[in-house]
Amino acid sequence: MSKKVKVGTVQMSCTKDPQENLTKAIEKIREAAAKGAQIVCLQELFRSLYFCDVEDYENFKLAEAIPGPSTDALSAVAKETGVVIIASLFEKRTEGLYHNTTAVIDADGTYLGKYRKMHIPDDPAYYEKFYFTPGDLGYKVFKTKFATIGVLICWDQWYPEAARITSLMGAEILFYPTAIGWATSQDEATNSEQYNAWQTIQRSHAVANGLHVVSVNRVGFEQNGAMKFWGGSFIANPFGRLIYLASHDKEEVHVEEIDFGQTDRYRTHWPFLRDRRIDSYQPITKRYIDGD
Repeated sequence: MSKKVKVGTVQMSCTKDPQENLTKAIEKIREAAAKGAQIVCLQELFRSLYFCDVEDYENFKLAEAIPGPSTDALSAVAKETGVVIIASLFEKRTEGLYHNTTAVIDADGTYLGKYRKMHIPDDPAYYEKFYFTPGDLGYKVFKTKFATIGVLICWDQWYPEAARITSLMGAEILFYPTAIGWATSQDEATNSEQYNAWQTIQRSHAVANGLHVVSVNRVGFEQNGAMKFWGGSFIANPFGRLIYLASHDKEEVHVEEIDFGQTDRYRTHWPFLRDRRIDSYQPITKRYIDGD
């Protein structure tokens, strides 16, 4: 008998009230649990609007300790519902030191640890380098009641190295809490191209590593209507096939059963891990390979 697990995804809109967002997320975790979910993943920085659109010192007040108030509240919910919770939070490590961090809480309410986002973007309307220090915990896997999971965060999605290392550490599923959207002034062709690139790169991680990938994005208009977060949360099987795809404009709580037997079958028939030439990969640690 192959092992199976039911994964819940929560795609939702947010307001400027952190407590309101936390309450809403908890309601949706309970909804996913009622549908049979065993592991529930929330979107990136779900306790607030996506505040990195501006460089504003007031936004540092949104940060909290991890573990702290949010993980305490979610631990109680995890214990109550018997589900694993993946929760993306704005971490205040100490005065003047902040991270974009995801906490993992086991099904009995135990706080298992955290992953700090490694790749930090700095683009128009995504000024994350102003707020977040790059992660210093390395890549992480968490041995939960139902599966060994790997967690990466948003901009990490674009880096195959992050997915590969996390997979090599024994992750059975890769989760990507995310916050990404379109400028409402942007044309539809560019929107489509950007979303397809975002989805394609993550599906490629599923193929290259022979495991399921779960990506959970926010939805709704923010930044005074200038940004539409594009939703489109999805689950891909170990060959990159979409087994769930959310809408671009609706809140959705979805539960999907994942069969780990697929990982063994795809990795056996398409043995990318077997054929890796690890003796030849040293140049990957260089910023760029300059010519003579």
